[in-house]
Amino acid sequence: MQLTHGLHLAYCTNIHRGETWEQTFGTLKQFTLGVRDRVSGGKPYAIGLRLGEQASRELSEPARLSEFRNWLDKENCYVFTINGFPYGSFHGTRVKEQVYAPDWTTDERVVYTNRLFDLLAQIVPEGVEGSISTVPCSFKEFITSDAQVSAMRRNLWRTVEHIAKVSEHTGKKLHLGLEPEPLCYLETSTEMVQFYNQMRDERPSDSRLGEHLGVNYDNCHLAIEYEEPADVIARFKDNGVKISKLHFSSALKVRPTPEVRAALRSFVDTVYFHQVIERNATGAIRRYKDLDVALDEAAKWTSDAAAQSKLEWRIHFHIPLHSEPTAIYESTSDHIQGVLDILAKEPTLCPHIEMETYTWEVMPDAMKKRNVVDQLVSEYDWTLGELARRGIQPV
Repeated sequence: MQLTHGLHLAYCTNIHRGETWEQTFGTLKQFTLGVRDRVSGGKPYAIGLRLGEQASRELSEPARLSEFRNWLDKENCYVFTINGFPYGSFHGTRVKEQVYAPDWTTDERVVYTNRLFDLLAQIVPEGVEGSISTVPCSFKEFITSDAQVSAMRRNLWRTVEHIAKVSEHTGKKLHLGLEPEPLCYLETSTEMVQFYNQMRDERPSDSRLGEHLGVNYDNCHLAIEYEEPADVIARFKDNGVKISKLHFSSALKVRPTPEVRAALRSFVDTVYFHQVIERNATGAIRRYKDLDVALDEAAKWTSDAAAQSKLEWRIHFHIPLHSEPTAIYESTSDHIQGVLDILAKEPTLCPHIEMETYTWEVMPDAMKKRNVVDQLVSEYDWTLGELARRGIQPV
């Protein structure tokens, strides 16, 4: 939906299953319109569209694209952003590290992302910027050579050049956001800036980089890294890195006592990675590849519960924005609050906000007692309430 100061808010449809265009379109009709009817108040309703590789190819067929554009007009909906992070299957099967593949070392990632921009340019409304989020170059374990790093920069330049051409041809302002994530090649805001500056140094007089490539600031991911919003945003601004999109998402935050670790077993699943970053009382950091790995390692601890209670775990498991703290866990909602405070003071910081709690299917039963539409409506209620407290309203 449209907000004051030219901001746009949507939820990301990657919460729903759909790899073909027919499946994707079906979820928009079944779920997205159900949410729209309860939150839009009859005003234009924004969609944060997830398009996998197969669905993007199928939607590129002129007849399908024309049908979709007509549907958007008929339903008073519009698309301002696309999630181009997951290339293939994203629900109901093992995703884990494969969500980063094909990565930016490959032609496949370039072709897919360029196709998404071709589509977005044809559906984003006049006068509205268009953004696409993508993988943080790769998964750290995948990158073993300088040649791969050079290939990632080279391929991203190919896409920047393509975005620039599409933008010039259509008159649309379009940009791509790399999304730092724990244990990925771009993990922290510092790593994002370092990589961005390497690209800038390759072509110091090429303004297309600043216009068409930036960062998708996922609040959950950088909160897990124990980063603070003011530091993150200042770092991006000081280095001229565009904030392409803000992902509002919350992670689990716990003290890993035996009782808590036992309860965390219900969050382990075989579909998604749930990276864990541990910080001790001195500030030292330890990283675990997945939640089950962290729990298995912790089972070997010999320290007492008092010592364990001084540790903190932040876990890459997106939980609903409106989740209240329990005796077992808290959330990193305070990170979102910090971003919102800055956005209220600097509303031109970033035009795009997307709520992204894609883990609906793998949440413990206690967290999903309602259907997915009710869940999403509650996320809108929370987000709109927090925005309103800071003077940002739907228009």
